[in-house]
Amino acid sequence: MARKVAIVGTGQTQGARKRGDVNLAGLVAEAVNLALADARIDASRIDAVVIGSAPEIFEGVNFPECWLGPAIGALDKPILRVYTGGTVGASTGIAAYYHVASGLYDTVLAVAFEKLSDGVPMYGLSVTYDPLWGREIAAGAAGLVALQAHQYLARYPQISIEHLAKAALNDRTNALCNPNAHIRVKLTLDEILSSPVITSPLTLHMCCPTTDGAAALVLAPAAQAKKHRKKPAYIRSVATCAEGAYYPGMDIAAPKSLKLAGQWAFQRAGIRNPAEQLDVVELYSPFAPQNLIWGECLQLALPGEGWRLVEDSFCGLSGKLPINPSGGVIAHNPIGASGLIRQIEAARQIMGVAGEFQVKRPQLALAHAWGGWVQFHNVMILAAET
Repeated sequence: MARKVAIVGTGQTQGARKRGDVNLAGLVAEAVNLALADARIDASRIDAVVIGSAPEIFEGVNFPECWLGPAIGALDKPILRVYTGGTVGASTGIAAYYHVASGLYDTVLAVAFEKLSDGVPMYGLSVTYDPLWGREIAAGAAGLVALQAHQYLARYPQISIEHLAKAALNDRTNALCNPNAHIRVKLTLDEILSSPVITSPLTLHMCCPTTDGAAALVLAPAAQAKKHRKKPAYIRSVATCAEGAYYPGMDIAAPKSLKLAGQWAFQRAGIRNPAEQLDVVELYSPFAPQNLIWGECLQLALPGEGWRLVEDSFCGLSGKLPINPSGGVIAHNPIGASGLIRQIEAARQIMGVAGEFQVKRPQLALAHAWGGWVQFHNVMILAAET
């Protein structure tokens, strides 16, 4: 039987367009040192390390796990590199969870990073996909999500571009309270709608930045968690699902892979009504329309009622179900680390250490990640009690 697992330490760097003051090793070491300090241990106490990053071509550095070992405390320790597209940060956290749950290791460090200023992400995206079949994503993630948004808007005429802008406004407003967020700018709904069009219907302020950043988690068996901190975040369940990128009937406006990942995670966590039982949600939404689309897939709203998720009374910090209280990926996007940061922010809410964007006494939190075309999704449920 699998052991119960807890997150006992977190660390992340402050987001920036370019961290020219450190190389990649220095950037990753910052996050690792913060996580170890938060867990009140040093690197000698780590039994194994899981590391994740997005495509190596983003930074132009091959096999980063082979030379980052000393910087992340992995010298003479087992190390595993994970890569699952945009979900890689969250997949890193999930792989570390299984390391501990299996009983093979006790204390495991999960590390994820991206130093996007060292390269050009569009180059990687453009050459990874087939120029014919993958032309939507080869044109960039914004082009793909614009197509996704148009399909969603056409399916549900009651959803307007103003609703998409409201999703962006909620995340942008939340980010003002997050000292680690890359983009912290106070905006109005009109300013979001009137900002330059990136690709219709997405305007500039509906889109994420490219960020240099790293993040780390320390995981331990639940039975040992309170040796590290008074209030750990217990992992109640994890789930991953992938579907093909090219086949008839694939629905990018309501991906089956996310629906299934959510269903599996909820079932394992004993959650029957996510919208009522969850207390806080961190969605991987680099683009504003995805808050509505992912929310519907995760049963936070009925199909076509995603507009309800962007109402202040629902998603605000004091609302029924706060969504992205950290500001989310739209404000902070070191791609390889973004999924792990969702888990970190959900864990910090459960731990009660989220600072100015702390939700009141959360008991259950969800962290989500998206990757690939639209076909990779994973979910982690965190709880205040085992």
